Amino acid sequence: MSKLTCIVIEDEPLATKVLVDYISQVPFLELLGTFKDALLAMDFLRNQAVELIFLDLHLPKLKGMAFLKTLTQPPAVIITTAYHQYAVEGFDRNVTDYLLKPFEFERFLVAVTKVKTARREDKHHEEAKDYLFLTVQKKKVKVLFADIVYVESQREYIRIVTTKGEYLSKMSTHEMEEMLPSHLFKRIHRSFIVSVSKIQAYTAEEVEVNGISIPIGRGYRDSLENL
Repeated sequence: MSKLTCIVIEDEPLATKVLVDYISQVPFLELLGTFKDALLAMDFLRNQAVELIFLDLHLPKLKGMAFLKTLTQPPAVIITTAYHQYAVEGFDRNVTDYLLKPFEFERFLVAVTKVKTARREDKHHEEAKDYLFLTVQKKKVKVLFADIVYVESQREYIRIVTTKGEYLSKMSTHEMEEMLPSHLFKRIHRSFIVSVSKIQAYTAEEVEVNGISIPIGRGYRDSLENL
């Protein structure tokens, strides 16, 4: 099974060190980065899909709860804090768990196992589903996975090119990536996601889908090795 990608948003170096150590002991977790404040994490999340966030609440610049409100398609969130009074609000925002500092490794393992179990259930549901609904001009439009050719980022919008037409939807590329089944679609560039079944040819620099050439980003070349 593929690993759960995660990030840590924590301004205390010692707390960050504890989390990094705990994460390193769990075989199904992959740490993508640590961030001292939520604004740095927001910048990272614009171009990178993440499945789990370890979030402190008392952060500089932007507090943890305020940061949660900015996420339109939030991944799983485990709150790590010394303040128990925010637990109710946290669960109102559908966080997976609430770890009160200091917490032991065993308690940490219980929390991340919840995320792993939920993701496995989501994957079964996702693989059974063959469509998604996109918001296009205040209307929900049903789009079949089989019809999608590629997705292109256009600032705060994405352009979804299908065999039946094109759609513009106000969301980020990484939000769209999380809605698409990973076995059917590949992110090949910070601005492009392509349908694996529509790939006609590819080199180290570009992919050809339905006669259109799409560049492969330098950091995404390995993603095509397993096609």
